[in-house]
This record gives sequence, structure tokens and C-alpha cells, in this order.
Amino acid sequence: MSHDSTAAPEAAARKLSGRRRKEIVAVLLFSGGPIFESSIPLSVFGIDRQDAGVPRYRLLVCAGEEGPLRTTGGLELTAPNGLEAISRAGTVVVPAWRSITSPPPEEALDALRRAHEEGARIVGLCTGAFVLAAAGLLDGRPATTHWMYAPTLAKRYPSVHVDPRELFVDDGDVLTSAGTAAGIDLCLHIVRTDHGNEAAGALARRLVVPPRRSGGQERYLDRSLPEEIGADPLAEVVAWALEHLHEQFDVETLAARAYMSRRTFDRRFRSLTGSAPLQWLITQRVLQAQRLLETSDYSVDEVAGRCGFRSPVALRGHFRRQLGSSPAAYRAAYRARRPQGEKPADSESSPPPQVPQEAPVPLQTRRTAAAHTVGATSSSVSTESGRQGAEVYAAGRPSLPGQRSAP
Repeated sequence: MSHDSTAAPEAAARKLSGRRRKEIVAVLLFSGGPIFESSIPLSVFGIDRQDAGVPRYRLLVCAGEEGPLRTTGGLELTAPNGLEAISRAGTVVVPAWRSITSPPPEEALDALRRAHEEGARIVGLCTGAFVLAAAGLLDGRPATTHWMYAPTLAKRYPSVHVDPRELFVDDGDVLTSAGTAAGIDLCLHIVRTDHGNEAAGALARRLVVPPRRSGGQERYLDRSLPEEIGADPLAEVVAWALEHLHEQFDVETLAARAYMSRRTFDRRFRSLTGSAPLQWLITQRVLQAQRLLETSDYSVDEVAGRCGFRSPVALRGHFRRQLGSSPAAYRAAYRARRPQGEKPADSESSPPPQVPQEAPVPLQTRRTAAAHTVGATSSSVSTESGRQGAEVYAAGRPSLPGQRSAP
């Protein structure tokens, strides 16, 4: 896990102001927000499940702007509290923001800044990360959001270290998650942090979800790029790279095609896509390998060659780090799920013998800013034990699969 340890002393010193209570969770809602994401923290923190061994939180639902608040399907919501209620909360959750292109209300941003200054834990689920970034709370910090919006977040807020691979990122007093289901993962992580593994496990059973999910967002990534890249000179280079993934070329080759130095190319590419070019290129090669494993009968060695990897060993290493299993195990699991009798798209022979599926290997978490080292280190997992009665939301919790925590 990569995170600047210099931030730890400041995070460790943060304590709640006298009027705030750590058991109070405020959920900040806006008009136009999706109802599913909005309902996640309401369900996790707003229902009394003490009979199942889940400690109770006190929920405050707050309107971030004048109501009524319109949401998915034309529903109208009336929040019982306004922004003033945030002043009592030890945790403030922004479950979603209506548009990644429009600025949040300044009054809501001021309330979030005050809450953070007074020691509250600030949480952004999915596009809620854009609200935290607009408030300046993610400056210089690692963060994530839905993979589809990560490039826009990175481009609009270049001081934020956006990692589109993570399910959620815990940076001590500021936490962010990827889309929809990852919001549940992060809320469970908060319960686990506050009250321990047993409480989080009990809540997960009531919600009928896994207490912890392995891997990250890699398996959901596609070849999509931000719309704004279409008018940029780099668009031609990106298109060429996607069309020539079967060839062996490196980032220096792409930089030369763009008539740029490697350093300039890295900077321009990151500003447009939200990721370092080497990270992006490896991801595209793995995605191509994934498609070939699903739709063809090529051997793993042949797949490696057709995706531009220098050896099958390189393919296996990157494939495992990004998707949590070996190529052979992935193909076996995919074919086991496919309807009986269906053949790969370009195959005329019967599927090969089943290969026993291997246990997923969680992705090693690391800062996007250091993404040029993707594949240089092996995957690792650390376990976490819960803490009872913590008065401070400090950095220092070990990482979980698909999640980054502060050191």
C-alpha cells in the first residue's frame, strides 16, 4: 500500500469538537441524486438492528439545498433537517451528486469544510466524491469514484490522487467509494472500523451481502475514454494503441507517435484519462485477454501473444493482479457459467477440459500517482481487526481487498 506517512500525524491528532458525537451520522441529500445510492447510508445507519448485534447509530437526514428534493423516477423527498444539523454529526455522508459537470451549492460545501475542521469523518459515495473534491477535502489525498467518472474527477481536480481501480479508499478522516454496491462495501467498512468484525458481519448477514469483497473495479472497466479526448491530439495515439494491442510496444512508442517527450506525454495522458499511460496500456491488454479467453479457444500462450504481452508469465501476473485469478481459472469459471452447448464466438471445437478455479488473489492497493510501477510488485493482503470506542477517526487501518486505507 502506498500513502505518504507524513499525513498520518495530522490525521491522528484530529478529534471531534465538543458538540459532535461519533455515533451521529448525517446524510446529505441533494435534488437530482439517484435514490439507490441515497438509500444505502439510510439503510445501514438508520435502522435499529441491535437485536442482531449491530450497534445503533443516530441518523440525521439533511437537505443540502432547498426542497423538495426530486430523485429517480420523479419522486420528491422532504428531508427532516437542514444543513445546520450537520454540526452535531461525527460522520457526514454524501451519497451522490446529481451531475459531475455542475458545482455543488456553496452553503453545503461550507458545511462540509466546517465539519471536517471540527474532526468529523467525511464520506463520499460514488459521485459524492465530486462534492468532497469541490470542497477541497480531497486535495493531496487518494480517492476513488465510479470508474466511468474517474477520468473527469482527475482532470477537474488534478491535486486529487484518483485511483479508478479501488472499491473504496479510506484515508483516515476522508473516505470515498466507487459506484452503487461499493457504497455498501464502504459503509460496512465504517461499521467494522467503529465496532469490529463481528458487528460488520452481523450487518452484512442482515443485508444479505458479503462482509468483504475481493478485487477492485478492474473487472468492470471497459475501453471507454472521456468524451473530451476526441478533440485532443492524443486521441489519434490512443486509437492507434487500441487497434495495435496485439503488437509489442511501450509508452515510449506512444510518446514518439505523439511527438512528445515521455514526461510531457505522461502528464498530458494523465490529465485526459485520469491514469498513467502504462497503467492504462496494461489494463487495455488485460481486457483484451479477458475477451479472447471468453470468446476463443486460443491457448493462454497464444492469448498472451495476441495481446502484446512479452510472455505468458507477464500475462498471468497482470491478469491475476487486475482480475483476481489466473487466465486458465478465469476461462474455466466463465465457461461454467455459460449456457450449455454455447461455443466461443470463433471456435468450432468443443470447450477444453475444465480447469479447477483458483482462489481470487486480491489487488494490491497503490496510489494512482505511482501507477508506472503497475505489475512491478506482487499482490498482498492484510487483515483488519475492529476497534471499540474509538474517539478519533485516524489513519492507520490496514487495507482490505479492493480498498486502500491510510498507513
